[in-house]
Amino acid sequence: MRATLNDIAKKVGVSQSTVSRVINGTAPISDEMKNKVYKAMKELNYHPNSLARNLAKGKSLTIGLVVDADNENAFANTFFTRSVYAMEKVAQRNGYSLLITNDVEEKSSPACELIFGHRVDGLILTASELNQNILSALKNENIPWIVMGEKPEKNETMNWVDMDNFQGSVKAVEHLINCGYKKIAYAADDLDAMFTKRRIQGYEKALDKKDTCIIFKEKNKEELERKIIKATEQENVDAFLCSNNIIAFHVLQAMKKIGKQVPKEIGIVTFDNYPFAEYMDPPLTVVDIDTYKLGEMAAEVLINKIKDQDYIQRENLISTELIVRASTQNV
Repeated sequence: MRATLNDIAKKVGVSQSTVSRVINGTAPISDEMKNKVYKAMKELNYHPNSLARNLAKGKSLTIGLVVDADNENAFANTFFTRSVYAMEKVAQRNGYSLLITNDVEEKSSPACELIFGHRVDGLILTASELNQNILSALKNENIPWIVMGEKPEKNETMNWVDMDNFQGSVKAVEHLINCGYKKIAYAADDLDAMFTKRRIQGYEKALDKKDTCIIFKEKNKEELERKIIKATEQENVDAFLCSNNIIAFHVLQAMKKIGKQVPKEIGIVTFDNYPFAEYMDPPLTVVDIDTYKLGEMAAEVLINKIKDQDYIQRENLISTELIVRASTQNV
């Protein structure tokens, strides 16, 4: 049978309240008495219920991460796992645990139950998981929170962290221009996401919104390659900025079909170093997205907010890095 507080008190010959004060450190106790209590705890293999103690103090020492449990791709995504790993490291360093939960747009969702039960001291939300039910629960219970990923709608209480996608596009386009490429297209499979909009803004800024801007999206791979070939042969595009590795792969495939050499005739830069940019032929120049830093900053800002309710750091942008490889060269 598991030892109880009363068992410790009987063994030492003191009251349960004295043992409780030793364990919780809530009152001055002599070193001699502390040592007796600790010795008895060890002999009886007694382990205090840290969750109950923390809840009694109004703290769970737990931060929550809300994810979409129906999205299998998110859990298989290295970007996601790197961010979660960083959050866990920050949580451990500050004496917190990380709890992953999911949400549905109902008042009884698992995420809302955590909030109303004060089982977390703060919450990290992905931009896609931010909804009115969670926002209302967070506000009503005065729980600190932060969004990972920029949202188009912001308010005076929202803290968020994201990569500087605008800056990433500017770096990529300036690199292509400096290499001597003349007409640069932006290729994507989605133009609605906020990070894509920021990337396009950076692309247009670097080109000074000239008529040379060519932006297209396509999810169907055959149609995508057709558009890439058309842009090259009919619109004289000689460089592509790609939203991800998959798009870049299809650019390479299309160039092989029409006999265009990369990087001598066509330059390619892609966002994301993962999953296979450096293993393509030729290895791709990339705008590297540090998702570890993304998760790390999200957790750090949240814990600072938990410790100090007046802590304000609304917008947190993380710089990108351009890694130059063989898909671009001076032409």
